[in-house]
Amino acid sequence: MQRTYTIRQLTKEFDVTARTLRFYEDEGLIAPERRGQTRIYSNRDRARIILILRGRRVGFSLAEIREILDLYDTHHDGGVKQTLHARRKFEEQLHKLERQKVDIEDSLVELRRAIGAIDSAIADGKLTAPSVESHRVAAE
Repeated sequence: MQRTYTIRQLTKEFDVTARTLRFYEDEGLIAPERRGQTRIYSNRDRARIILILRGRRVGFSLAEIREILDLYDTHHDGGVKQTLHARRKFEEQLHKLERQKVDIEDSLVELRRAIGAIDSAIADGKLTAPSVESHRVAAE
C-alpha cells in the first residue's frame, strides 16, 4: 500500500502554506486525490513538491519547473531526457545567477561609494541639514 499525506502533513514538513499547495494544484504541478473536500497526496505529489520548492529556491519560474516535470511524465526512458534537460536548465540558471551576482556586487560598490561621499561631505562641513527656520521661509 502506497503512503499518502494530508495537506497539513505536507505544509508542516515543507514549511509552506496550504494555499501554496492548492496553488500548485491549480497550476497542474501536483494532482492530489480527492475524498470529498479532503486532498490526499501521494508519494509522487510529495516528490514533485520537493522539486518545485527546489526549483523556486534557485530562481526557476513555475513555467520552467512545469517544463521539467512534464518531461518526466511524457518520456518513459527512466528519466534520462528529463535529467539531461534539467541539467541544461540548471546550467542556464547558474549563468544567470552568476551575472546577477556580478551586477549586485557592482551595485554594492556603487552604494558604498555614494555613502562614503555623503559622509565625507558631512564631515567636511560641505553638507549640513537646513534649519527648520529656513524651511519656513522657503515655504512662504
